Amino acid sequence: MRHRKRGRKLSRTAAHKRALVANLACGLIEHEQITTTVAKSKELQPAIEWLVSLALRGDLTSRRRALATLRDKRAVGKLFDELAKQFTGKAGGYTRILKLGRRYGDGAEMARIEFITQA
Repeated sequence: MRHRKRGRKLSRTAAHKRALVANLACGLIEHEQITTTVAKSKELQPAIEWLVSLALRGDLTSRRRALATLRDKRAVGKLFDELAKQFTGKAGGYTRILKLGRRYGDGAEMARIEFITQA
């Protein structure tokens, strides 16, 4: 039974899932929107929200925690230097998930996850 087990397994080991979320987060930070499956995007959203909250804090400890999660210096630099400025004064809800329909090959539900920019 899966009582009190959070998140989705995504048919991966824990280490593989951590690496997947880190790579998806780096891609989202780099391109500011990515297309993936609904399950992966729902698993990515809390992780990226937490990383943006770290970036808004902006201190050295937060930068080191983000680097330990992402393992990509360029992504951490962009997150802290560029994206954090867009979200100053906002108390959460930095991303949105838009459902796109089903993938042709296997019928998986696809979604686009993107940052919500303040206009």
